[in-house]
Amino acid sequence: MENPTVDEETPLLFESSGKAVKRTPLPTLQISIVLLLLICEPFASNSIFPYINQLITELGITGGDKRKVGYYAGIIESLFFATEAMTILQWGRISDRIGRKPVILIGLAGNALSMLCFGLSRTFWTLVVSRCLCGLLNGNVGVLKSVIGELTDSTNRADGFAYLAVVWSVGATIAPVIGGSLSHPHERLPAVFTSEFWREFPYFLPCLAVATFVLVCYIITLALFNETLPRHHKQRILAPFSGTLTNDEKPLPLHKLLTYPVVLSVCNYFCIALMEIAFISLLPLLMSTPVEFGGLGCSPAIIGYVLGALGAYVGVVQIAFFSKLVRRFGERRIFIMGVLTMAINSLLLPLISSITRKNGVTWVVWCLLAFVLALKAVLDMSFGCIFVYVNTSSPSKSSLGATNGVAQTMVSVARAIGPGLATSLFALSLEKNLLGGYAVYAVLFLFSWISLLFAVRLPPQVWDEKDDLKRAT
Repeated sequence: MENPTVDEETPLLFESSGKAVKRTPLPTLQISIVLLLLICEPFASNSIFPYINQLITELGITGGDKRKVGYYAGIIESLFFATEAMTILQWGRISDRIGRKPVILIGLAGNALSMLCFGLSRTFWTLVVSRCLCGLLNGNVGVLKSVIGELTDSTNRADGFAYLAVVWSVGATIAPVIGGSLSHPHERLPAVFTSEFWREFPYFLPCLAVATFVLVCYIITLALFNETLPRHHKQRILAPFSGTLTNDEKPLPLHKLLTYPVVLSVCNYFCIALMEIAFISLLPLLMSTPVEFGGLGCSPAIIGYVLGALGAYVGVVQIAFFSKLVRRFGERRIFIMGVLTMAINSLLLPLISSITRKNGVTWVVWCLLAFVLALKAVLDMSFGCIFVYVNTSSPSKSSLGATNGVAQTMVSVARAIGPGLATSLFALSLEKNLLGGYAVYAVLFLFSWISLLFAVRLPPQVWDEKDDLKRAT
């Protein structure tokens, strides 16, 4: 990576030896493009949530049995992450060979095409095919994290990765608004959308809006994004034919990629992703459940306001405090604190439910819920920390894309199975009165402590800094 110009105004950091070093400024334009591209995934995955249940009902997929809507909706919602998990490693490995930019462009084109197909789908199987297409062609998340790793160094890495959780929160907050507000446009604005097309395809407009955004990102990437793969220039492309590539420059085979640093980092990433998606699935379920069953009995509007406020809060905290806290306490301590917040929340959520059952939704309940939501910011900081560990764990810089591909594959698996497991266990706990209806929280508490066993094995310094320290001593 070529470092940007450093001058007398560049902030200073201090090494463990006490020697002052200058912090490399982030390449603003390139980082901004990467963050813009990262919004595309939550747009594609979350924009269908507000209308998917109604779409399934209107298409007659369940044969008029509304009790089966959730079953089909769950399949369609999970397909994106399930199919993404099947191919994202291969996209990462391909990007190690042909460069990041071509793979990103392919992913963006596939994303836009699949969203247009989804909006035009009129049967269950066309919905399935379009969502599978979106997941299969979208390997951009892992590749873009590799790009951030290549655009940053040890002095500014925390600043670069601090924005990832912010971007996901922004995308996940805006996407449902797009899906909900633009569906059935002929009913909302009958004077504008007069064509019979909008009656036949009432959910095409939100899909078109997402596809248009993705296409704009495609054009920006094509015109302004610079390739970041260090060895990807003309003479290196010709090198395989002349035999001049060194072993360090060649991407490693998969069996050599799975070193201890990579496996430990990926295991921690999987654990925190599974806990986070379980929490996000359980929170609106708890809030919407009737009070007599220990829920808060909130309306969809209240839940939407709470989740929107949560996304904004997490984003502000990430921008304001993440990089400062990482430089003060280190990635390992912040990550461990994130894992511990899930253990705390798995105790607070059943406490909230218990108080609600006995006394209704009181101010104490709202205060406890506010505290639970406040801890979510710490949980999200752990993602920025584990991104750093994953990027620095790669056994060679030529295999950074494959390393992120392995990590993102496991996270996609977690996000594919997590919501169904969490919500099903929630329902089963109430239906069978398992542990007084709180079995789901007991499982979450147990898993958080298992996750802690992996977390404490992370080194105090991230992997590349740990190696530098060994060489120095």
